[in-house]
Amino acid sequence: MTVATEKFAGIQDIVTSIEDVESVLGEPMPQVLIKEIDHLDDICRAFIAKSPFCVIASANPDGHLDVSPKGDPVGFVRVLDDKHLAIPDRPGNRRADTFRNLLRDPRLGILFIIPGKTETLRVSGEARIVRDEDLRQSMAVNGKVPALALVLHVERVFLHCPKCMVRSKIWQSDAWPDSSNVPAIGEAMIQHCKLDMTPDELFAEVVRTGTDRLY
Repeated sequence: MTVATEKFAGIQDIVTSIEDVESVLGEPMPQVLIKEIDHLDDICRAFIAKSPFCVIASANPDGHLDVSPKGDPVGFVRVLDDKHLAIPDRPGNRRADTFRNLLRDPRLGILFIIPGKTETLRVSGEARIVRDEDLRQSMAVNGKVPALALVLHVERVFLHCPKCMVRSKIWQSDAWPDSSNVPAIGEAMIQHCKLDMTPDELFAEVVRTGTDRLY
């Protein structure tokens, strides 16, 4: 048993090659392979301009992966030109996982989502953390200027097919599950961090430290 499969002891018939994957899935349509472009054209710009939410994937050289959600008013991600886009960094929990990763491995992947639309836009490339004053000022909300911004040099772009959104019925409110019994973040933090405090006490601490600020 190799190191790679020891973690999956008991799981049968593990696929270990792309040839095996292709033998099961079949070959993609030629259009699917060539639809990828290396810049932001008018279609990409229109999509990004209407997106209030995206997720950013990053990794560090140790192989630790992270996917971080980002949300703001529609069009918060700025297309600077055909090869660059900028994302403001708003107040959060201060973990800065994406920033920590990209300082060691600058490659990022971004998935843009528009509520109600089943297609998504996938963008990847190399990023930098910037403090450019004019850029940050242009992304102010409610008079609050982001302290930092992320600028991505675009290398790969393509629209992703809508099947996952269709299957999940994510935009159909009548199909949404009842999540009232799912624990809130406060309960999770108390349990996962083994904190000796109540949810109300934890919330008071969050307010005191200012980590509940939106802008």
